[in-house]
Amino acid sequence: MRVFVTGASGWIGSALVPELLGAGHEVVALARSEHTAAAVAEAGAEAVRGDLSDADTLRAAAADADGIVHLAFDHDFSRFAEATRTDAHVIETFCDALAGSAKPLVVTAGTPVVPGRVATERDDSAPDSPAAARDANARTALAAAGRGVRPSVVRLPRSVHGEGDRHGFVPRLIAIAREKGVSGQVGDGSARWPAVHVRDAAHLFRLALEKAPKGAVLQAVGDEGVRTHDIAEVIGRRLGVPVASVPAEEFGFLGPLLSVDQPASAELTREVTGWTPTRPGLLDDLAKGHYFSA
Repeated sequence: MRVFVTGASGWIGSALVPELLGAGHEVVALARSEHTAAAVAEAGAEAVRGDLSDADTLRAAAADADGIVHLAFDHDFSRFAEATRTDAHVIETFCDALAGSAKPLVVTAGTPVVPGRVATERDDSAPDSPAAARDANARTALAAAGRGVRPSVVRLPRSVHGEGDRHGFVPRLIAIAREKGVSGQVGDGSARWPAVHVRDAAHLFRLALEKAPKGAVLQAVGDEGVRTHDIAEVIGRRLGVPVASVPAEEFGFLGPLLSVDQPASAELTREVTGWTPTRPGLLDDLAKGHYFSA
């Protein structure tokens, strides 16, 4: 299968490209710069120069592909609304380009926040949560099933971890702990984060591309819910600093994410795709020490 991938040089994309190539697929990657083009070419993918605002390039690459995995998203939370609007335009472009083709389109969202219980694939996020805007974009993709597309959504948990992660939430928590001399948690740290190893996530994206039924909502969850207190304890132990309750606002944009209990499951995902995570969980991955080498 010739697969067009956006975000191929990013954290998950860098794991997905070898996952796809190893399964015998051909990968075509959107590249915003010469540097990005060189990186994806070195990984074994064919580079197509352009960015998410270039609808003509996206449309042409989609028409030339047998399937699409859309990973790219601007995770600068100061521009989240703008990034969500761009994401909506990209998904609409792909849906139009693939209409009537029966080709797979895999898009990305976040696991929902459902107060009081574990979120499943059947849930949507609360309307006032950050993930709700991306839920709307995911629904646009899923609606393309009625237009002759085979869409699916892979929802990612709060932590997609692994060796080489430098810009995710966990590295940010470590940086804050180093700066303040305290490994912080909000309240008693009982709020839980779902998590997955990046290579397990990449494997699920491949399975979604290859076999997910149209309209499938999948959740890339390895750890259903890791207590933020346990995350803080490992960070504190590795850095040699105390663990303490810290006001949410001192964590910046991470404060709300550390304040809300948001476990999620992948039971239905495993039933539909046969996906079985095999990589270390978040706490085991933290204990390996590679997050603290910088």
